[in-house]
Amino acid sequence: MTTDVRTGRRKAVVPGRTPLRAGPVSAVWRPRTLLIPLLTLAVLLLGVLVNCGRGDIDIPVGDVARALLGMGDETNRSVVTELRLPRSVTGALVGAALGLAGAVVQGLARNPLASPDVLGITAGSGVGAVTVIVFGGAYGGVGGSLGDIGIPAAAMAGGLVAALLVYLLAVRRGLTGFRVLLVGVGVNAILTSVLSWLLLKADIVDAGRALLWLNGSLNGASWDTAQPVLWVLVVLLPVALLLSFPFGALVFDEDTARGLGVRMTATRVALLFTAVLLTAAATASAGPVAFVALACPQLAVRLLRTGTPPLLASALVGAAVTVWADVLGRTAFGAVELPVGILTAALGAPYLLYLLIRSGRARTS
Repeated sequence: MTTDVRTGRRKAVVPGRTPLRAGPVSAVWRPRTLLIPLLTLAVLLLGVLVNCGRGDIDIPVGDVARALLGMGDETNRSVVTELRLPRSVTGALVGAALGLAGAVVQGLARNPLASPDVLGITAGSGVGAVTVIVFGGAYGGVGGSLGDIGIPAAAMAGGLVAALLVYLLAVRRGLTGFRVLLVGVGVNAILTSVLSWLLLKADIVDAGRALLWLNGSLNGASWDTAQPVLWVLVVLLPVALLLSFPFGALVFDEDTARGLGVRMTATRVALLFTAVLLTAAATASAGPVAFVALACPQLAVRLLRTGTPPLLASALVGAAVTVWADVLGRTAFGAVELPVGILTAALGAPYLLYLLIRSGRARTS
């Protein structure tokens, strides 16, 4: 407790939090909530510069920055802005969408092990895309009306159908995070089996193309592939930030949340729909990029030291992790270029094991 020198009143002070008051408006200032997102944004921008500079023609980071500002050599500007920048931007947008979706799902389920991958949304997008690849001639095969749909549209449709199925099965007697998680695990298992069947039905060429897409790859990314996730983020990121107050109230029990004026069922439906669209759009642009939605919100929690996954910071961490994973996949293995999904899986799998061990110890204690 401290004493306000102006009023003489005693007030509580929480370490790391500075109370602010301007007339009837009061708030709490936490420097870490501004510092960490700014540092993460700087790391992301550095990753974009490095990614745009590495390739068959290596361009120094300074020259990349000048090319992005419209200055410097014309050849460098063409290579950076037309060939490499779309890939980096797509990776950043996909990572941001997955990080934000993962934060929303973990907050809804109150479980750090929850993610859109577990709910079957990613598997549903995979089923939609692979169906078009195998039966629709999406890569130039015989094709037909199914092939005219296109992989991004089919992936988004598949993710939405999977989410609708989870919702219809879990909505009985009220929508709760635990029931959604359990139903999602079952739907995910079924859709994974459907994916395996589709790959068995495909010829060897289509199966190879489908497997490449299922690993999550930014190879061949263009401004067109970035558009679906860009427009979804433009619309849903502000919506998610507006829902941050009721999202924070989800950590409390039903009665406490209602006492705070939060409509639990409506809030859960709105947040779940937001996470579904974000995941489906990200998967449509780059394929299933594994573990970003699982690990990045928990990294943001530890960086900001919050009780629930911070939405904006989770999006920025997801974008930075995806871009740097693409840098490693392109440059760390010589002439071999690995899909970004393999790198994120290699980085995220040990973190998943850590979360499992930690949660097991917590239950034991």
